[in-house]
Amino acid sequence: MEVKREWLENDYYKVLGVSPSASDKEITKAYRKLARELHPDANPNDAEAEDRFKEVSAAYDVLGDGERRAQYDQVRHMGPMDFRAEPGGFTMEGDLADIFSTFMGGGRFERGGARFSGQSRPVRGHDLNASLSLDFAEAVRGATTELTLSGDTARAGRSISVRIPAGVGDGQRIKLAGKGEPGFNGAPPGDLYVTVKVQPHPVFGRQGKNLTVAVPVTFAQAALGAEVSVPTFEGEPVTLRLPPGSQPGQVLRVRGRGVKTPRGTGDLLVTVNLEVPTGLSDEQRQALAAFDKTMEGKP
Repeated sequence: MEVKREWLENDYYKVLGVSPSASDKEITKAYRKLARELHPDANPNDAEAEDRFKEVSAAYDVLGDGERRAQYDQVRHMGPMDFRAEPGGFTMEGDLADIFSTFMGGGRFERGGARFSGQSRPVRGHDLNASLSLDFAEAVRGATTELTLSGDTARAGRSISVRIPAGVGDGQRIKLAGKGEPGFNGAPPGDLYVTVKVQPHPVFGRQGKNLTVAVPVTFAQAALGAEVSVPTFEGEPVTLRLPPGSQPGQVLRVRGRGVKTPRGTGDLLVTVNLEVPTGLSDEQRQALAAFDKTMEGKP
């Protein structure tokens, strides 16, 4: 890594308003706060704010990297040095060149002095994370919605249009390329990662691409078999043939009535929910008692 002249000319801790003993978290927090306040988008036609934004970004480029920060601290600890300009850079005279050669791993040095560049390298913008709450229907069908960023970031308070693909699941993470923090010195911006939280539905559930629903049936329907009406998420109900002897909790499948995704369409999984009657009449009680006698010795 090259030593840069501005390391010796600028107090980056002072630029960010933090102590030299500040933690990485404190440095990042200070940078994001200043970057948000000074970003050119928030200060159009303000050359002074733009210059400060570049200064703050340059400071974080060094202090935000553990290795570069350690080298910067060593350089600053040496104190003022004597520099002499030369074509293509400048040289640092004296015995300190040997010290630089030691801790910088023999970088771009010349005998009698250390040569290094004063040009700032491009720095890619930081990635951001956000969360988005969707109702069940939006997650199943897909949707385009607005997401307002928050937190200590240069993009805080800005709204971003987010396209949610059909069939997104609860807890799924969506990447929005180039929607993170802006880059510095011509570098590309970071990415935005959105974690989706899907609200539950009062009737339907999800198992991957499949939708689930519970359908109540009577004892007679379960025992004898019957045709029952089953609700679907999209469109009209369908008629499902319940086979004789269907058991509580048994799952039947209606194909092609699940979630439509680019990788195919799921099914509708129907769970048999046996509904036990209450408030029986005398006639009904007698009929059940007579039936029960025929079932003696059997579960």
